[in-house]
Amino acid sequence: MISHLAKFIFFRLMGWSIEGDFPPLKKFIVAVFPHTRNMDFIIGVLTRAAINKKISYVGKKELFNLLTGWFFSALGGTPINRNSKENKVLAIAQIFKEKDTFRLAIAPEGTRKNVERWKTGFYYIALEADIPILLVHFNYSSKKVSFLKLFDPTGDIEKDLKQMKVYFNRAS
Repeated sequence: MISHLAKFIFFRLMGWSIEGDFPPLKKFIVAVFPHTRNMDFIIGVLTRAAINKKISYVGKKELFNLLTGWFFSALGGTPINRNSKENKVLAIAQIFKEKDTFRLAIAPEGTRKNVERWKTGFYYIALEADIPILLVHFNYSSKKVSFLKLFDPTGDIEKDLKQMKVYFNRAS
């Protein structure tokens, strides 16, 4: 029912489309680029519902307050303290190791602001958990969500990030 409603809203009312195949794997990082608008969250939630797949995300702990915490949790969110000294990479990689199925959406930029360099946590989580990274592109001008490529990190972060950016730039 939710999937049908999401498809109606996403495809018919909003005019978006989805390109590419969502991998049948149970564990991977979903790297979404670019993260430039508040609307990215809605596009992500509708995409997830339209393809009827469970994809989790982490959000800044301030979103998970008394008023809105239930909402973001119900949509698959987990709060994260971005200022904590805890090693977030190892903590999230451990979740992947403990769960049978876990897909985690992360924006490589780490913020909606224009950034020169990506955050690297998503990459190191994938490396530590020994899982691939699904490259997903949101194109607002063509109203298209593209599942671009399932990328296996090699450990050569500079080379890998450069290659990922090539895929994202081609989709823009």
